Amino acid sequence: MGYSKTHYKSINPYTEEVVHEVKMHTDEEARIIVEKSHEAYISGWRDTSYGERARLLNAVAKEMKDNLDYYGLPMTQEMGKPIKESRGEATKAAWACEHYAEFGEKYLATEYLDSDASESYVQYSPLGATVGILPWNAPYWLAFRYLAPALMSGNTCVMKHDSHTPLCAIRIVEAFTKVGFPKDVVQNIFVNRTQIEAVIRHPYITGVSLTGSSKAGAAVGAIAGGEIKPVVLELGGSDAAIILADTSDLEHAADVIVLSRYINAGQSCIAAKRIIIEESIYDKFAQLLVERFSKLKLGDPKDETVNIGPIARADLVDEMHSQVDKSVAAGAKILLGGDRQEQQGFFFPVTVLADVKPGMVVSCQETFGPIAALIKAKDSNHAIEIANDTEFGLGGSIWTANVEYAKKVASKIVTGQVSINGIVKSDPRLPSGGVKKSGLGKELGPQGIKMFTNTQQVWVGPVKS
Repeated sequence: MGYSKTHYKSINPYTEEVVHEVKMHTDEEARIIVEKSHEAYISGWRDTSYGERARLLNAVAKEMKDNLDYYGLPMTQEMGKPIKESRGEATKAAWACEHYAEFGEKYLATEYLDSDASESYVQYSPLGATVGILPWNAPYWLAFRYLAPALMSGNTCVMKHDSHTPLCAIRIVEAFTKVGFPKDVVQNIFVNRTQIEAVIRHPYITGVSLTGSSKAGAAVGAIAGGEIKPVVLELGGSDAAIILADTSDLEHAADVIVLSRYINAGQSCIAAKRIIIEESIYDKFAQLLVERFSKLKLGDPKDETVNIGPIARADLVDEMHSQVDKSVAAGAKILLGGDRQEQQGFFFPVTVLADVKPGMVVSCQETFGPIAALIKAKDSNHAIEIANDTEFGLGGSIWTANVEYAKKVASKIVTGQVSINGIVKSDPRLPSGGVKKSGLGKELGPQGIKMFTNTQQVWVGPVKS
């Protein structure tokens, strides 16, 4: 499974059958791909108008929305995403194209600043060929939140997809090819971890984007830093959802928390993983969660009625069982799930753990599956303290009737994103990115499109009299 010494190979986590296999590129082939990306940049893509870039991005969006099952089904086959979610992810990827097609030029508009010059301004120019290193858990969305802004700003893109989702990678490039994108502006590169270092270090690569684990981010960040190249790192998370006692609609809060925890079988960096509940409502809210989690249906991800498909790989299932077992041994109490599944496919049961304490494995490690860790807080200050007691800082949510108070609390939570009375999600209109071991830099929004641009100051003389 994954890549061997010579191939990427995907295994259907429900049927355990091979889905797709693709031969890996040699070092020489990888070098040529980078050179072609650079040539596509200098020979015309950097000089295309915003209008032409927007036209092509909108065409890609239409191609995917018109053929949702064609583009969505590979996600269901390769990593087990329920088909409804796969269609939704392909649609959201198209939205990223549409958003930057509409607003990219505005985001990159020249900014005039007052100085001693007759005229002074800042303009945003593309850098060149860039590389995106992408994970398996959201193969389309995470690719397009790199691709759409990078392309709209005039860069070319080389994608190193995860070895477990080669068909998704192929279909993505196919969408660009079908609508007439210039040759080599968007390419795939199928290489291993050793080979990607040489790609990053290649003189023609001008920027690096990675979505993955903190360990992978540290490695790639060190390589990019050594080459003095801009890097965006979107890494792991252990997001806290703080439920305060004055929350006016606990039923709604429970609905949203459950959705946040189980979507994509819990395999999401920004899922609600640590549910921090003020003690006066702890038992009641725990019951609401268990009631909702217990109704979720696991099964064939092609089944339209299934809520949770299989976990992407067998080793990930084993890892989650180890996290739960260690936490129970340390004093956590199983309210739901936790048992090993005797069925076809790589399934992990929906699991709710109560009486979780900071320091337990499910509290201090990222749990990449449908595991909800319930933690009791004495009051709001204690809840903030628990929320920040982690090496991660990706996102988090606050639930309370007092929105003004929640705004003050938000500034005390050390994360890149906070939602008040709502789900933590990524949105092309808003910047996304973490702090601490959750990442570096921003994607999306007006901030994200500028990550791979040269913010150039221009001073025009003479000096003002």
